Amino acid sequence: MAYVQKLFDKNFLEYASYVVKDRAIPHLDDGLKPVQRRIIHSLIEKDDGKFHKVANIIGHTMQYHPHGDSSIGGALVTLANKDLLIDKQGNFGNNFTGDPASAARYIECRLTPFAKEIFYNPELTQYEDSYDGRRKEPITFPCKIPLAIIQGVEGIAVGMSTKILPHNLLEVLEAEKKCLRGEDFQLFPDFPTGGLIDVTNYDDGLGKVLVRAKLDVSDPKKITITEIPFGSTTESLMDSIENAAKKNKIKIGAINDFTTDEVEIEIKLPRGVHSNDVVDALYAFTDCEMSISVNLLLINEARPVIMNLTQVVQYHANKLVSILRAELENEKRNLQDKLHARTLEQIFIEERIYKLIEEQKSRVGVITAVQEGFIPFMSKIKREITEDDIERLLKIPIRRISLYDINKVKKEMKEIKDRIKEINFHLDNIVDYAVSFIDSILSKKENDFERQSKIVSFNKTDVREAAVRNLKLRYDSDSGYLGFGVTTGNIIADVSEYDRVLIIKKDTHYFVTNVQEKNFIGKGILYVGLADTETMEKVIFNILYKNEQNCVYLKRCRIEKFILEKEYDHLIPEGCSFLKLSIKEDISVSVDFKQKKLLRIAEDLYEVDSYLVKGVKAKGVRLSPKEFSSAKFIKSKRS
Repeated sequence: MAYVQKLFDKNFLEYASYVVKDRAIPHLDDGLKPVQRRIIHSLIEKDDGKFHKVANIIGHTMQYHPHGDSSIGGALVTLANKDLLIDKQGNFGNNFTGDPASAARYIECRLTPFAKEIFYNPELTQYEDSYDGRRKEPITFPCKIPLAIIQGVEGIAVGMSTKILPHNLLEVLEAEKKCLRGEDFQLFPDFPTGGLIDVTNYDDGLGKVLVRAKLDVSDPKKITITEIPFGSTTESLMDSIENAAKKNKIKIGAINDFTTDEVEIEIKLPRGVHSNDVVDALYAFTDCEMSISVNLLLINEARPVIMNLTQVVQYHANKLVSILRAELENEKRNLQDKLHARTLEQIFIEERIYKLIEEQKSRVGVITAVQEGFIPFMSKIKREITEDDIERLLKIPIRRISLYDINKVKKEMKEIKDRIKEINFHLDNIVDYAVSFIDSILSKKENDFERQSKIVSFNKTDVREAAVRNLKLRYDSDSGYLGFGVTTGNIIADVSEYDRVLIIKKDTHYFVTNVQEKNFIGKGILYVGLADTETMEKVIFNILYKNEQNCVYLKRCRIEKFILEKEYDHLIPEGCSFLKLSIKEDISVSVDFKQKKLLRIAEDLYEVDSYLVKGVKAKGVRLSPKEFSSAKFIKSKRS
């Protein structure tokens, strides 16, 4: 058994680690999940400027991805619909309506120039063996922008999940510029579906946001939804509205979807109902308002790490500098190699060093002759001449020597030297160069990525406040039942199914419960009433009770705080007996005292509002030290 448990633990940990790192969670470096990275890699390999059938790209990606064509096709369509890395041709579905894409054999795609600009650099990309060892695939791409927070991503792994909201490309790039300059920045989500966002509880990529549909209520008899909340579709939104209408939470006449390239859901209202009366109910009971919790989880250094937006942008700002420096150094090295080759070629041809090999009869003699021929010109040559250099010179065809253009070569060499100077300047001012790189992207994309979602401040709609109170709450004292399904007894109030009621029993225990269709609470209940904020603030409970010495007490209190379904202790002190309860205003207490010798006053009146309203746990005030025979509430006799 111990062996089986050990085997299970080992295999489960390996599986969990694989799902986290190699399937579900994107990498911090390039913001891609493995399947997305393999799709981009396949598109780079197949790139010829033309569109490719998606089915072909799926087949090519299967050389790297061991989990089948279905997961590849779905990931490719999702990636293409971000409209950032993949150009698409054909029906890729509709983000607004949720309509699926056409079959892979009918639609086409290719890599965007932007994707190649931020991803493609084989010299800087690290590769590893594919799953079958036949090919090489990138570990991560040297990505120059924080793609994960631009595109947004969701993923569920073993014991953890990530949900990163999309942000506006231009705003993220501006934030990266500020980070490079050491300035503060702030980022908020921007959704392709538009809508309204409340970012009060959005904590730098963590926390949550409230999202709302954009409603046009200019027509009092019609509501038009022109933008939908992120995470919903027109179909799911209409379903939620229809379900709310069936449950009598909102009143609508008809609902129609006219969405094409833009959202247009038309809600017609019935007679007597106006658009302003329905707005709060739409936000409360339908997907027109949603709360989205976020968790910025990424793979960093082979481990899942929860980060914030500031950390991600700072990481990529530093990474951009290192990538650009490496690109410049690679280019400089290549230019220096080219300049060295052109210098040798120039001297070899102009000084006719090639004539020195005419008398040589061996390979060693030829190489030695060429090396000796360069000795007088070593001041012009910046590095050692290798055998490879000589072999390349010896392969120059006679035609090229005869057509050699000295001025053309000098111009080319000058251009190379000028570019090396420029590269050295950029390397000395690498941060400014990184900022100029970002500016070049901004200038190309400034008209394509306007903010879609509007940031506003609004409070989450309380369903209890928005609910229509169209149910009659009754209490039948004879049967002891309370509820909106009870048909006999007294009507307590008009309620909705989201309301709560306060119940005080005859022993002065009390509790708060949700409104139900039918609920047995017992006979002889002292009080039943709504437990909403407005009612609880207004209602004052006036309670008469007596102690063991038969003296009468008055207690005044409000019940404003409670835990749902918790039964609380007596409203009167232990050992005392309850007499009367009233919530009326402008009342007095009439007390009859026991007849005793020398007792002149047999009855007295006490004005209730002359006593303080205290807490629920406070004791009452003794009205008189004399024993009493009866006490009751009466209407105040003050003029």
